[in-house]
Amino acid sequence: MNERICKRCLTRDMDQNEYFRNLHAYVENLEEDIKAPKALYEERLSVCKQCDLLADAMCRACGCYVELRAAIEENVCPYEKW
Repeated sequence: MNERICKRCLTRDMDQNEYFRNLHAYVENLEEDIKAPKALYEERLSVCKQCDLLADAMCRACGCYVELRAAIEENVCPYEKW
């Protein structure tokens, strides 16, 4: 498989589908020692999906992509929802 690694792309310059594929690949390939366990990750996403601040995969309050923030075990919701 020929992977394309982009180090200087802006999201506005990327195809939206390509950007989200890259985001999901990044989450999948996180080092295991920093990655949240699958159950915790899914629990966090469940909380985010119920939150009124979630829009287009981003937290409108802090600006993070919730799937990325939730994937790293030591991260917390800045609004203490998880």
